Amino acid sequence: MSFANITALITGATRGIGKAIALKLAKEGANIVIAAKSVEENPKLGGTIFSAAAEIEAAGGKALAIQCDIRYEDQIQQVVDKAVEKFGGIDILVNNASAISLTTTEQTEAKRFDLMHSINVRGTFLVTKACIPHLKKSTNAHILTLSPPVSMNPRWFEKHVAYTLTKFNMSMMTIGWAAEFKKDGIAANALWPRTTIDTAAVRNLLGGSMLANMSRTPEILADAAYYILRQPAAECTGNLFIDEQVLAKEGITDLEPYAVVPGAKLYTDLFVD
Repeated sequence: MSFANITALITGATRGIGKAIALKLAKEGANIVIAAKSVEENPKLGGTIFSAAAEIEAAGGKALAIQCDIRYEDQIQQVVDKAVEKFGGIDILVNNASAISLTTTEQTEAKRFDLMHSINVRGTFLVTKACIPHLKKSTNAHILTLSPPVSMNPRWFEKHVAYTLTKFNMSMMTIGWAAEFKKDGIAANALWPRTTIDTAAVRNLLGGSMLANMSRTPEILADAAYYILRQPAAECTGNLFIDEQVLAKEGITDLEPYAVVPGAKLYTDLFVD
């Protein structure tokens, strides 16, 4: 299918993975609704909702940039209402916005615990809830959430249980939505990278340039998302995908072009057994 005139609402699309997915869809003429917080550029992060919108327009899509903190239900509803007013509906929701703190129980402050849960879990839930009435009207509706396969391996809990809870909750909501909205023709899937991805979070919070150089670019997730979102919703739902698996099914096995440093050893991402 073509994404021409298809409307996708993407949270956290100012930079990184969210922006890469937006640009991929924009190249086929999609309408992109950017729901994110950045209206002034942070030197460490780069980009704003307006610079992302300009890139989307340059790529061939139409953009609507709206400042939104998904912790607040009124801001979410405003984004959805404006998206429908401008583009006539919503066909795709990409739940990309997320907060991360890889801290142990004793290291995790209450405000950090609350931040991760209010964005990753509550925010994702509320954005999805607000979009559902419009997704029901689409001919090929998709919810795609950036979250991992659920694993009960203790290694994923012992060092950062608070963060793990939030990401697994996102995946469990995906499983629930796939079943709940199957009758409405709405697909719900999750997507996660096998390797770390070169994002602002990796460079500023996790491993700096050393880890970034052992990572792949956001474009691998953008390409994987593209292939998921073009599938018939009735036939592709309830999956917790890994990017490599999606691309392999499309016959793409040479992943070297996605490496930040060609030939470098790649670092396996969290939650990938």
